[in-house]
Amino acid sequence: MIGLPRVHHRATDSTNERAKQLAMAGAPHGTLVTADEQSAGRGRQGRVWTAEAGHALLMSLVVRGLGREDALLPLVAAVAVSEACEQTAGVSCAIKWPNDVWIDGRKVCGILVEGRPQEGWAVLGIGLNVSTPSFPGELAETATSLELAASPAPPRDTVLEVLLAALDRWLAASPADTLAAWRKRDALLGAPVAWSGGRGRGAGITDAGALRVDTDAGIVELDAGEVHLKR
Repeated sequence: MIGLPRVHHRATDSTNERAKQLAMAGAPHGTLVTADEQSAGRGRQGRVWTAEAGHALLMSLVVRGLGREDALLPLVAAVAVSEACEQTAGVSCAIKWPNDVWIDGRKVCGILVEGRPQEGWAVLGIGLNVSTPSFPGELAETATSLELAASPAPPRDTVLEVLLAALDRWLAASPADTLAAWRKRDALLGAPVAWSGGRGRGAGITDAGALRVDTDAGIVELDAGEVHLKR
């Protein structure tokens, strides 16, 4: 079972930074770093990830020897988080490519994978809003928590336990099973989307995890970058 050894911080800069240091020092597969609060949390595309102290599940997991395409790790994480939210809070989750977990069109979780593939390890960072009662400013329109979606929120420790079990299963699952579970929750399928190079409608993902977009010029495959849902 992943999640041991575990290092917990009341406050730290970034659980991913702490987990990367442990990985570089030889920490085994499944080593877990958690925190009640972090001052320099990060998301994809260099964004800042902020969470009120004590209200979010902030964790980073050392992953070694995947035995699968590294590109699918973010998808694996999104499926596991979705499953954990559904089981503990009774909500329905969707996934915005590649790994933002949504409830009712609002983001409840961000996932950031970092590491050194050449050295055979990655760090899987997850920030999940659990008991956050409200969000300031524009975030109120785009973010949510398990508390807001299914009050009362389950305890963080319960969510962590279920999430670790889900990650354990999905890390061992076949790529085909992972892709099938992800595709069932595809928030962009058939939806109008835009990115820096154009616009179109989501047309699913490839077996390598790239986003397929149906455009006037045909199907385009995107394997990186930021894609926006056009509401």
